[in-house]
Amino acid sequence: MLAAAVAFLFLMQSAPAALRSATAEPRVVTPRGDLAADERATIELFRNARDSVVFITTRQRVADFWTRNVYTVPRGGGSGFVWDEAGHIVTNFHVIEGASEATIQLADGRQASARLVGVSPQHDLAVLRIGGAGFAIPRRVPIGTSRDLQVGQNVFAIGNPFGLDWTLTKGIVSALDRSLPNESGPDIRHLIQTDAAINPGNSGGPLLDSAGRLIGVNTAIYSPSGASAGIGFAVPVDTVMRVVPQLIATGRYARPALGIDSDDEINDSLKRTFGVDGVFVLRVEPGSGAERAGLKAAARTVRGVVPGDVVVALAGKPVSRFGDLQARLDDYRIGEAVELTLLRAGERRKITVALGAGTE
Repeated sequence: MLAAAVAFLFLMQSAPAALRSATAEPRVVTPRGDLAADERATIELFRNARDSVVFITTRQRVADFWTRNVYTVPRGGGSGFVWDEAGHIVTNFHVIEGASEATIQLADGRQASARLVGVSPQHDLAVLRIGGAGFAIPRRVPIGTSRDLQVGQNVFAIGNPFGLDWTLTKGIVSALDRSLPNESGPDIRHLIQTDAAINPGNSGGPLLDSAGRLIGVNTAIYSPSGASAGIGFAVPVDTVMRVVPQLIATGRYARPALGIDSDDEINDSLKRTFGVDGVFVLRVEPGSGAERAGLKAAARTVRGVVPGDVVVALAGKPVSRFGDLQARLDDYRIGEAVELTLLRAGERRKITVALGAGTE
């Protein structure tokens, strides 16, 4: 091979001058013409929304076992966006979970320490706050609605995937009303599914419609590799509009609750034991709507567990997991009455329970 290459070079050098150009002129650039209308719209959308998006880095305090010195180490990061002129920043709960401090980087290069205002793990939402006297707050992202979204609509995500700040990705609404299990509480419901690329670092950033309005908060991906595989999820803006004002006002979200307790792991075991698909009531809170309605909890005896009431449906829709039951209650308001379908001693019955205020 080496001998062939040397021979080729020798032939080229000895080729007649007519086969070689004395000068090599650059190619003429072909005029592009105007950008397509959809390209211009996308560029304008990004320019208008970019300043509203922030990059969040978090640190965690740790103590050295030997020296007892306390110091901070990097923990992670994500995205967020400006909510209002008071400097509130909306992001995901999992972006700041376990952190002891957070720093916000704005699109103009400024950095600011953030204060935690409130969190809702049930919705994977958190609110931070920046600013103070003389601190200029960037523009707010316009608010849209999610109840009228349709599969096939164009959507745009802005965030900081893998630390590549202020990245725009485009896709469509792939599906609506998706649910994801939540190990620490109620399922996360009513999620928007999209194929717009969402990667680590995009979490907490805005999902926008083609009018540049907020329609969701990017929250998770489904991917065996941990990178975008075309299945991403966003908390719908209608949920954000219900939760964030509560977090700003009180620091927490008061969720509607029946006043019962259960556990999905224990529940699965009881379902297998008794051959019943539903939510076994393990405890009834004193003074709750469930107690006033007469719900009965399971009892432990020397012979094992004696089941009490088993909730099999909420408002006529079947339920089989406690996390799913809790999440569905979020569609109602505190003080509102809901209809439960129960199995009690093998008999099916319906009762009405007034919802109280639960805690996360």
